Amino acid sequence: MASKLPLLLLLIAITCLSQFYRVSNSVIAPELTHDLGLSARQLGWAGSAFFFALFAVQVPVGMWFDRYGARRTVAALSVLAMLGSLWIATATDAVDLIGGRAVVGVGCAASFMSAVFLCSRWFAPAKLATAMSWVFAASNIGTLAAATPLAWIAATVGWRNGFLGLAAVTVLVAVAFYAIVRDRPPDQPTPTIRRESFAEIVRGLLEVWTTPGLMPVLAMHFFAYATMLTVLGVWGGPYLYDVYRLDAVQRGNVLLVMGAAQIVGILAYGPMDRLLRSRKKVVLGGAAISVALLAILALLPRPPLALAVVLLTAFCFFCAFGTVIVAQGRALFPDRLAGRGVTTVNMAQCLGLTVMPALVGYIVEAFGNSDLGYRVAFGILGVGLVLGAAVYARSRDSATALPA
Repeated sequence: MASKLPLLLLLIAITCLSQFYRVSNSVIAPELTHDLGLSARQLGWAGSAFFFALFAVQVPVGMWFDRYGARRTVAALSVLAMLGSLWIATATDAVDLIGGRAVVGVGCAASFMSAVFLCSRWFAPAKLATAMSWVFAASNIGTLAAATPLAWIAATVGWRNGFLGLAAVTVLVAVAFYAIVRDRPPDQPTPTIRRESFAEIVRGLLEVWTTPGLMPVLAMHFFAYATMLTVLGVWGGPYLYDVYRLDAVQRGNVLLVMGAAQIVGILAYGPMDRLLRSRKKVVLGGAAISVALLAILALLPRPPLALAVVLLTAFCFFCAFGTVIVAQGRALFPDRLAGRGVTTVNMAQCLGLTVMPALVGYIVEAFGNSDLGYRVAFGILGVGLVLGAAVYARSRDSATALPA
């Protein structure tokens, strides 16, 4: 374990940064709206821009993983994340914010999939979901930092200075990642890598996309994490401001609790596939409870703040089953297609996160940023989870062979 500790710490650091970037709009959304003159629609697109960029570059990232390794790919792309953070810090309007978040999205495009890619090489298959759950749970320190701490920074030195500091941290983590992380354990020989022809690239991608059992996994992954992060990372803060008029630190405190619930949820889901000897049961059970909580939020007109916080927190806990889907997706592919396989699975998540925050923005704006608009949005998110689960239910369970 000692030899794996530096790897895990650097994977946690790089995914922490990605988490901070992706959810940072939520707690400071009213400040961004005021300073940059944003509409609800533009705020929604700013939330989606990060994930559209992630989606757009997943195929080349997978190929770079297979050819150059995760270490060099992550370190190189992190330079773009730094530049995007600087752009956000100097933004003057919606175009700057959306453009900056898109550049940051490209810069973070390899972060989470590097954890899947590297953990699948450094840990036994039976322990993969658990190892990833620890990395993904710890990565949510970034989510917590983007709650109350970011709200405090925005209230004291301003959100622009916060992004300037984040750019410096990004460079430091990228340098450490390149210097310390290795793509394979020392006892595994490094295979000879040759440049693929265009025909071989196409054949590899076709092999990935025609893998049996892939489509149901993609359908569930499109909705699962995207639904949770649309609430926690993009629209939770605006909801608390528009409906309950909470100030920045109050919003940050609620989002901090929601983020902590997500961390606990990820850790709880990590070993569940081995305990239940089924990934399908874990995913479908989590989806069912998440849909029920969204239905309550959709049906109750402006619930008391305490009840709303409880429902939102419980939702973040029960909707944290995305790691199990990722592990199921990784199990579909041989090692030679690991990079392209895991990034293909991640494309579904990124596409969901491109569509859903923007869709909620249109809904909220159509209803004048009212309680009713958010209730309709919660209902639409719940319907999406139902659709994803209906397709996923046809998947083959890949955990029945794992030791209990």
